[in-house]
Amino acid sequence: MTQSVVVQVGQCGNQVGFRFWDLALREHAHVNKTGLYDEALSSFFRNVDSRNSDGTACGVGGRIQHLKARAVLVDMEEGVVNEILQGPLREVFDSTQLLTDVSGSGNNWAVGHMTYGSAYREQIVDKLRKAAEHCDCLQCFFLIHSMGGGTGSGLGTRVLRLLKEEFPEACRIVTSIYPSAEDDVITSPYNSVLAMRELTEHADCVLPVENQSLVDIVNKIKHMSHGGKPGLSIKRDSAIISGQGGLSGAEKPFDAMNNIVANLLLNITSSARFEGSLNMDLNEIAMNLVPFPRLHYLVPSLTPLYTLSDVSVPTRRLDQMFSDAFSKDHQLIRADPKHSLYLACALMVRGHVQMSDLRRNIERLRPRLPFVSWNQEGWKTGLCSVPPVGHSHSLLALANNTCVKPTFIELRERFTKLYRKKAHLHHYLHVEGMEQSFFSEAISSLSSLIEEYQHLDITKGKSMPDAPRLGIAP
Repeated sequence: MTQSVVVQVGQCGNQVGFRFWDLALREHAHVNKTGLYDEALSSFFRNVDSRNSDGTACGVGGRIQHLKARAVLVDMEEGVVNEILQGPLREVFDSTQLLTDVSGSGNNWAVGHMTYGSAYREQIVDKLRKAAEHCDCLQCFFLIHSMGGGTGSGLGTRVLRLLKEEFPEACRIVTSIYPSAEDDVITSPYNSVLAMRELTEHADCVLPVENQSLVDIVNKIKHMSHGGKPGLSIKRDSAIISGQGGLSGAEKPFDAMNNIVANLLLNITSSARFEGSLNMDLNEIAMNLVPFPRLHYLVPSLTPLYTLSDVSVPTRRLDQMFSDAFSKDHQLIRADPKHSLYLACALMVRGHVQMSDLRRNIERLRPRLPFVSWNQEGWKTGLCSVPPVGHSHSLLALANNTCVKPTFIELRERFTKLYRKKAHLHHYLHVEGMEQSFFSEAISSLSSLIEEYQHLDITKGKSMPDAPRLGIAP
């Protein structure tokens, strides 16, 4: 059985990570009624017998003694990590998994990447190694961070570089939260573009998530739940509700947004955590969806995002779930893939779905979706038998699509507005090790990435007469 480690960096990364561990534990508790430590749990948790002074772990098949998350938590402010340690999941983490400071990175990529990255390098590597040593067969690192602040963007991408150096054989899947244009961090365009270069060079896959898309999804669902019949509400176990409260009260302002990202992680890891007739190995994501090493940005789309209770509506047909996965309303970035070019697409299905359902919907959707000529049937499918709590089935679509290009162009424009005036540049150049060439190299890397997507877009509609056709994975 393979294991994976989750690395949470910065305030946003740790908040999303907290939601993931909370929901993952709830899923396993829903399925595992025996109280035995099984292979499903071992993928992201280790079973520590607290009665043994040496802290030895119980093997698969033993009684659950004390679950510890396979995680490393890093933040240069103490607030969020301390909150986690005082909350209901405090027993899931121990001091060897945590690294905090008190001053923060001041919304400055250079402070996070250069100053803290150098000062804490050995400690970070030590904690990563210890997490890896607890794995029988380390497969993947999941890095969660934001792009707009200093610690998430700067130290987060420094950690990514360390993962590549120390564990080159382990897959690196990064969930990156991109700031909106109305972000209150004025220097976020600098931080994001500097981080983009690191993501492009050192990640195997990046799952970009835009804050604005999360806000739009939450607002739309709130509007639907408040605008219908009396008594209409969102069920507790929906993607935007943790299950411990409603959209007010116990839930905090960003919980709904963080829960959506946590559900993205729940779905992408489901095949590693549970059995399925067609489970997708995490290494297969990069192998099948990334035809060119730099073009590894995968657009995530989730459905269902909510379940309405106390209202008599027919159960949504399974086919509708597949259609929703390719609509803009269910994507976690603002883009329109149907008018852009697909390089490949993965459908990760959970629950009571048959292989025939998958095949039927792929055949139905295929004519509407423009794929590159050399990969007309570039679909990768996964089928996990365990549905999310509160749903009969769910679907995560990961599309390698040129529709990410407008997001990157908008980011470049916001960067250029600041950089043309050299605004706020002195804050970065005062940091030891930081040079102005970092900015020019970062924007050059981003422009090159945009051009690569642009080049593929030009080929849209052009066909190769005898292009080989790839069959659907059995």
